[in-house]
Amino acid sequence: MYRPLNSESPPGESPPKTTAAAWGVERAEARRNAASNRARRNIKVKVVDLYNFNLEVSREDAVTINQVLERVKEQGRVWWAMEAKNGAGWYLQPEISSQADTTNRVSSLSLSTITGSMQLKKLIRKGIPPSLRPRVWMAVSGATKKQSTVPESYYQDLTQAVNGRETPATRQIDHDLGRTFPMHPWIDSADGRAALRRLLVAYSFRDSRVGYCQGMNFVAAMLLLVMKTEQDAFWMLAVLLENVLFNDCYAENLYGCHVEQRVFKDMFKKKFPRLAAHLDKIEFDVSLVTTEWFLCLFAKSLPSETTMRVWDVMFNEGANTLCIVALAIFKMKEEELIRTKHVGEVMKVLHDATDHAYNPDELLTVAFDKVKVMSSQTISKQRKKEQLEVMAELERRVQRLNSGDQDSGSSGSQKVMSAH
Repeated sequence: MYRPLNSESPPGESPPKTTAAAWGVERAEARRNAASNRARRNIKVKVVDLYNFNLEVSREDAVTINQVLERVKEQGRVWWAMEAKNGAGWYLQPEISSQADTTNRVSSLSLSTITGSMQLKKLIRKGIPPSLRPRVWMAVSGATKKQSTVPESYYQDLTQAVNGRETPATRQIDHDLGRTFPMHPWIDSADGRAALRRLLVAYSFRDSRVGYCQGMNFVAAMLLLVMKTEQDAFWMLAVLLENVLFNDCYAENLYGCHVEQRVFKDMFKKKFPRLAAHLDKIEFDVSLVTTEWFLCLFAKSLPSETTMRVWDVMFNEGANTLCIVALAIFKMKEEELIRTKHVGEVMKVLHDATDHAYNPDELLTVAFDKVKVMSSQTISKQRKKEQLEVMAELERRVQRLNSGDQDSGSSGSQKVMSAH
């Protein structure tokens, strides 16, 4: 007798046994549902983010982006409420707007100043509204103070003075312009490329020891998008390279970058010994990804608003922010990374993690609430130790290169050692 599947059996009659055919139907249905779910995930939605990057994202990511936009609006209302309460530009006070650790100077500050500084720190970690970023960044980073030491026309005079001059730095800048956010409607326009070139060339002459290093183009482009004017972007680039970041991060031999990589590796092994051991086993060096993260300050890896949220904190609290955020990315994917079998899998996991990090609150919550980092004093001590080792390694490599040139008669030279 035919009876539909899952129908009740008459009293006293045993339930029918599920047939192989029935299981086949169920499996086929499950496969169709899974395929349908994958198809929905693969549907791309076109969106434009806060900084006019044109994106094609999944529906889930589009929802996240819209939620972030709503939180940005809400945070804007919080900032304007603080303005109404404390006065316009309350965060512009030098004592409040400082990267220095307030706890180390309590004796010299008033209670209201300390309270204001802590309020600002908390607000900044939750995000600066895009409309206020130029003013807040200039204040908390020290760029306003740096600019005040020279004539107002400094940037214009510098760009005019170096116009038409050619150096190895300007040639590399010209080579990289077309590769800097090629899909952005303004950066990839004639006006955008011209502004980016003027900015990078001007700085290469301001500090000829640094000149230009690949990675600076992405940083400068994002500064132009945020600051709106070339002059403000120039002073943010200057304070970033001269005060915020560790010395010589963009030097020809990448000395500072190598130091930071070593400091990060030490922190990484202490925080994630199990993951570090696994990555060593499959011969994955974390600097394969962190070198680009640190040189581009995540601008090439994270979505624009997430990058800006990282920079909000970096300009107020210092360059250690970069290490903390990098650790957070590894922590968020720790279990998945431990299951990887080879280097390619690790790269894919980390690329997907950064490429889809559209929720900055999630990343920064992990960074500041779940990643317990070493104190600034401990990091500084570790940095000094690594400085000596990096300098010695650079000297050994130069000696080997010189010895090789003498032996082979070759005139070639290697500018930098590998990042790892």
